[in-house]
Amino acid sequence: MGVRKLLVDWGTTSFRLWAVGAGDAIMGERRSGEGLTSAGDFDAVLESHAAALGVGSDVPAILCGMVGARNGWLEAPYLDAPVPLSDVAGRATRVTKASRAVFILPGVCQRRPAPDVMRGEETKLLGLGRDDGLVLMPGTHTKWARLDGGLLAGFSTFMTGEIFAHLRGAPTSVLRQAVGEAPLAQTSGPVFADAVRMGFEAPERLANAAFGVRAGWLIDGTPAEDGLARLSGLLIGAEIAGARALYGDLDGVVPLGSGPGAQAYLHALAALDIAHAPSVDADGCVRAGLSRAADILLQEIKS
Repeated sequence: MGVRKLLVDWGTTSFRLWAVGAGDAIMGERRSGEGLTSAGDFDAVLESHAAALGVGSDVPAILCGMVGARNGWLEAPYLDAPVPLSDVAGRATRVTKASRAVFILPGVCQRRPAPDVMRGEETKLLGLGRDDGLVLMPGTHTKWARLDGGLLAGFSTFMTGEIFAHLRGAPTSVLRQAVGEAPLAQTSGPVFADAVRMGFEAPERLANAAFGVRAGWLIDGTPAEDGLARLSGLLIGAEIAGARALYGDLDGVVPLGSGPGAQAYLHALAALDIAHAPSVDADGCVRAGLSRAADILLQEIKS
């Protein structure tokens, strides 16, 4: 049997496509840096990757992520939380001017207790296959999401990754010299663990503790790699303190992610003796969520 559906996770800076056949078998895969910031003609980008895999225009494509944002291919309106995760598929937006049947899954917004939004993470949650629990999704904008009886009951976004990037690399950051030469934060050692505990125990002192990274470099000649590990640990520790304030006991949290960033959060949870469920691969979840949504959509079309 041939390809039955194209599953696409299309973000701000990345494009990932899976060609899927019967039984959800992966028949082909494409990845590129053609995210929203460089895509240009969305239809042309999608078709170029489909053609590279030999997939005809009769095969539908189901998309998630920032491609459905206001500045994306076509805005897919937000669903309001609390919302059943199964509604993500039923509220997809069809792109009418496309070379094939293209559906973009909606994001989710939250109005209370604080305004918040997500695009793409809801599809990962759909593919996670859990009805209850607290889920941690590390990223540039890390999400903590509460599932309750199949509902996405609420969620919170922490800009920890973006703040970290600005503090380490922005030309105006006073920390740039202290940490700028380190290629990657070392999160498996004692420097990171100690900083996580400091950020967690005194998040109100975060701005003060962060300046200590520069002071340590000036006074003691602290190496850039230690300064970067300290900065990362302070920020993540303060974030976890914020999550505890919002959600209470964090034991049993489900980490959903991959790569060095996700690993940093696992090290941070270990430093704080917070028990967590086995880590779940993000790629697998987004594929599973897209596939589940596709099956629901295609069934509705047939009926």
